[in-house]
Amino acid sequence: MAITRRAVLKAFAAATTGVIGGAGAYGYFDERHQLVVERADVPVAGLPSSLAGLRIGFITDIHCSRWVSPDDVHRAASRLNDERPDLIILGGDYVTWGDRQYVQASAQALAALSAPHGVFGILGNHDDDRDMPAALTTRGISVLRDARTRLSINNETIDLVGIRFWTKRRADIAPLMHGTSGTVILLAHDPRRLNDAASLNVPLVLSGHTHGGQVVLPLAGPIAAQKFPVVAGIGRRDNTTMFVSRGIGTVYVPVRINCPPEVAVLTLRSA
Repeated sequence: MAITRRAVLKAFAAATTGVIGGAGAYGYFDERHQLVVERADVPVAGLPSSLAGLRIGFITDIHCSRWVSPDDVHRAASRLNDERPDLIILGGDYVTWGDRQYVQASAQALAALSAPHGVFGILGNHDDDRDMPAALTTRGISVLRDARTRLSINNETIDLVGIRFWTKRRADIAPLMHGTSGTVILLAHDPRRLNDAASLNVPLVLSGHTHGGQVVLPLAGPIAAQKFPVVAGIGRRDNTTMFVSRGIGTVYVPVRINCPPEVAVLTLRSA
């Protein structure tokens, strides 16, 4: 029988109950609060020289909940604002299990985000298709639900294509690419869209969903995220680069081990 990500994390939760004085306690009381700024140079095929050096701020997997407070979310947003990125992307999962009591609080905590070329978001598997996007839109965040928008930066075109978590088939993604020009960036919560992006010759994909594994064990690695083509950081397939963020929240168990939460600042470079 296949081992699912949920089953692994639940098994870890059970184990943590027995060893709360050790690594589990550290992951609960300490590491899950140790937000870092992850800075990375990201190679992008065909990137015009005038876009080299463009800085994208990226926050994902926020999971505002009883375990990740609105203050935690606001703190992450402030850390990203301090980096002064040119453009900000939100990668989905603003709450956990679509919990409506945190929808407005999560959106309000992100409302202070600001960048010269705008703040854009997509939806993850924990987000509903009505209340969450409405709350974000009210606060000036443009939500791309199987849609695209065109930016003009330094006299060059960037097409942002945002898909929902449930948009999984290449046949559903391809129409969104029709008529794109310049540099295309696919915003896909699930990194399993890498193959589709590569087949469509998309130069850059930004994803989350994995939490970086959330629990990364010595020698064994991120057991709960091994089904993903990229668990965290940069991966490549053909002419497509993907960056996967570890995100800032937790799910199933409020623990992070060897996998601190992050906000990412990505500097685009010519591949």
